[in-house]
Amino acid sequence: QVQLVESAGGLVQPGDSLRLSCAASGFTFSDFYMNWVRQAPGKRVEWVANMSPTGTVTNHRDSVKGRFTISRDNAKSILYLQMNNLKPEDTAQYYCTRGVGNITPESRGTQVTVVS
Repeated sequence: QVQLVESAGGLVQPGDSLRLSCAASGFTFSDFYMNWVRQAPGKRVEWVANMSPTGTVTNHRDSVKGRFTISRDNAKSILYLQMNNLKPEDTAQYYCTRGVGNITPESRGTQVTVVS
C-alpha cells in the first residue's frame, strides 16, 4: 500500500534551518508529481511546494520563495524540503502528498515549530 513517512521536523529559532524528508513506498515514486503541504493550528491546509516526476519543474508558494527548496531522490524514493531562514509563521505540521494539485494529507506529517 502507499506509504509516505515524513521526518526531521523540530523546534527551532527564527533564522534556523531544517531539512524535512519524506520516504515513499508502495508506488512508483518517479512517476508522480510530489508536494509539500502544511497546516498550522486552526488553519486550512496550504500548499508549500511541488516538483515534477523528473525534478525538472519546481514551484514554491510566494511566502517561502528564496527560503525553501524542494528536491527529490528518485533512486531512493525520498522527497526533501530544505527550509532556511525559518520564521514563526512557518510553524505547522508538514506533510508530503503525491499527485498534481493534491493537498490532502494522508500521512502523519512532521511538526515544525519556530519560536524565539
